[in-house]
Parts: sequence; C-alpha cells; structure tokens
Amino acid sequence: MGKKQKPEELEVGSGLVLVDKPAGLTSHDVVGRIRKLAGTRKVGHAGTLDPMATGVLVVGINRATRLLTHIVGVDKTYTATVRLGQSTSTDDAEGEVLQSRFANAVTPADIMAEVAKLTGAIQQVPATVSAIKVEGQRAHARVRAGEEVALKSRSVTVHHFEVFDVRRIDGGKLVDVDVEVRVSSGTYVRALARDLGEALGVGGHLTALRRTAVGSYSIDQTLTLDQLGEDFGYIGLAEAAEQLFPKRQLTLQEVENLGYGRRITASGTGEDPQLTAAFAPDGTLVALLADVPAKKGASASPDAAQAADSGSTDYQAKPELVFLITNGVAG
Repeated sequence: MGKKQKPEELEVGSGLVLVDKPAGLTSHDVVGRIRKLAGTRKVGHAGTLDPMATGVLVVGINRATRLLTHIVGVDKTYTATVRLGQSTSTDDAEGEVLQSRFANAVTPADIMAEVAKLTGAIQQVPATVSAIKVEGQRAHARVRAGEEVALKSRSVTVHHFEVFDVRRIDGGKLVDVDVEVRVSSGTYVRALARDLGEALGVGGHLTALRRTAVGSYSIDQTLTLDQLGEDFGYIGLAEAAEQLFPKRQLTLQEVENLGYGRRITASGTGEDPQLTAAFAPDGTLVALLADVPAKKGASASPDAAQAADSGSTDYQAKPELVFLITNGVAG
C-alpha cells in the first residue's frame, strides 16, 4: 500500500485505508480512530461489520469518501463458524440463546445438502437485529425497545458456500461448521447461519465471522489500527480509482470540458454500465464517467454535441463525479 508516514508527520491527502477491524469495535468506532490518526473529520466506511466480526473494512478519507458508494455494492467474502443446535436473538454469539435443540443426528451429508439449497440466488429475511430501517428507525433499535419486528425477504446471491470442517462439541449435542462464503451486497451471513440451522431442524447461529475480501481488496492488504498508529498507510485517490474502475486517458481539452461538467465522447459502446475513471495527462484523477444515451442539447464538448446532433452516436460519457475543476483545484 503506497504513501506510508508516521501520523505526526502526515499531511493527509485523499484515499482508502484498508483496516483489519478487530473484534469488539463497531465500524463507527474504527471511523473515529481513523479521524484521529488522519487528522480529518471527512472519513467514512464502505459496508458495516458487526462488533463481533473482524476483517476487511474499507475506509475513505477526504475526497475518497465519494468512492465509497461504488464500493458498498461489491461482493464480499467471509470465513465463519456456524454453531448448530442453538438459536439466538441476534443470530450470532452476542445474542441471548432462545432455544437449544440436540444436533446429534445431523450428518455432514445433511449439512452439505442444505448448504447447496442456500447457494445461488435466494430469498433471505435479514437478521432482525440489524441496521435496516423500518419506518425510519433502525430495526435493532425497535427490537431493543421491545417491539416485534418482521422484516421482508429480499433477493440476494450466495456465489460460493463451502464447508471446510464439521466438529461435534458438548458430547455431540452441538455441531460447529467452518465455512467460507462469497455473497452479494446486502447478504447477512448471520441469516445464512440461522437458515441453515432451521433447515436442519436444530437452529443455528454464528460464533465467528471474518471478512476476508471486499471486491478486489483482500485481508492481506489490510493494516491493524495499531499498525496504522505507527505507520499510516493508505491508497491514494488516483490509485484507488484505477484499481476499482476501468481507466480512460484524457486529452487536455477533455479535462477542461469535464471540469465544466460537460459530457464528452463515450468511453465505450454504452453497453457496460460500469463507471470509468478518467485521468488527466499528468495522472491526476479528473472524474468518474458513465456512458449514457446521447442527448441533443445537453451540455457537451463540441465533438460530443455534434455527434449527438447528427445521430452518429448513441452514447456520451457523462461525468458522474468530478474531482478536478478547470482551474486545477480539486473538487
């Protein structure tokens, strides 16, 4: 990871910090620590981790917070331990045990059969104790206030669900299952543990959860909070954008047009909805572009406008986020 300096020597720029979140801290706690270390209030994260969970937490500082929206929606990978034989109020080990049922009769073949049913595109009811809003209030707040909360199911995708180990504990009454999952954004691994246990008729909850990847960012790229306190490492804004999006090299004229918020010629065919990171000749990140249907009369560079007016193109590149305005000052 580039740009490493001691905090007291740091002239903080904009970029992404890849934190190995420890157990016991909320994601908000980690953001608070990074604010102190980086000396800036403009800090956010891309995807909450429960206090019990550890692993990859992507934190943005300064202008890189604008990238976080585009990171939240990427796939995430976890290793976890599911305990069969107990259901809890939170679907993890932090909750109260609501019911215990003997898991003695559960076999590895039974587990594999139900794991297969929970793989692919599925309907999932999120964990009740969660940050999902119900009529403007977080579900976990309503539950802790004593309310009965019924969340609606939603479509999620479990791309990969692999069982590594099955262990019997407490004389075989409970079964611990070590797994790895790669899931779409919005999937609750706690809910997978709950649903696996219910499908097997014995209940289940998580006893351990570690996020090992967020999109292309993996656990081996992270730094602990202690390491960041000694040597503050972050991925600079331009490098982060280049890692996250396809790259487009701009001309100076295109830089100027984007600085005024004008559309330019399309980056591709318009068939790929993915954003493109656009860079000035000197390597400065200028904007994130989206190919959108060409629109006559829209503010555009002369060549893009002419092509739209003549009907010779179906798409133009629209600046979705502009990081550099025409006088060279970062936006």
